[in-house]
Amino acid sequence: MSGPRPRTGVLGGTFDPPHIGHLLAAVNVRHALALDRVLLVVANDPWQKTGTRTVTPAADRLAMVQAAVAGLDGVEASDLELRRGGPSYTVDTLRELAAAEPGGELFVVLGADAAGGLLSWDRAEELPALASLVLVDRPGMVCPPPPEGWAFVRVEIPRVEVSSTDLRARVLDGRPLDFLVPAGVVTCIRDRRLYGFASP
Repeated sequence: MSGPRPRTGVLGGTFDPPHIGHLLAAVNVRHALALDRVLLVVANDPWQKTGTRTVTPAADRLAMVQAAVAGLDGVEASDLELRRGGPSYTVDTLRELAAAEPGGELFVVLGADAAGGLLSWDRAEELPALASLVLVDRPGMVCPPPPEGWAFVRVEIPRVEVSSTDLRARVLDGRPLDFLVPAGVVTCIRDRRLYGFASP
């Protein structure tokens, strides 16, 4: 007899750095859809950001995500794209996850920014056959729907005003990150001297 089909959420990103908005999305989507786990998949080479700004080395970003999810039930850091190397394409990641767990169900978790640029993704037309989309809505901020025929569900989460761009600026300016990122991420940034961190 076969057991229940594993249900896995996939929340990909640069995570430069990871913050409470990422974790809010992960835990709320896991609860709403009764997922077995949500993977925070760290992009090895976030191709859509190449040339737009300097991206923190992948190993440092993975370490921050590992620190962010430490002790958080059902939310895991994934180094799948780092191990694969090269540019990070969601289609390749979904195919690899599907091969590892045949018969499982995959759910790609998207915020408003990612949902709006969905059709610019590499081989986006292949996504509907690989996974359902989860559009993460916040009060006053609704994700645009995917193209007709794509399976999707909406999950509303609390709205928090936090961005990785602002967090990097806060570190550079010496402003606190407390309550915007998990304590373990603050420690990781300090220990690895990321984003221009300087000891007081």
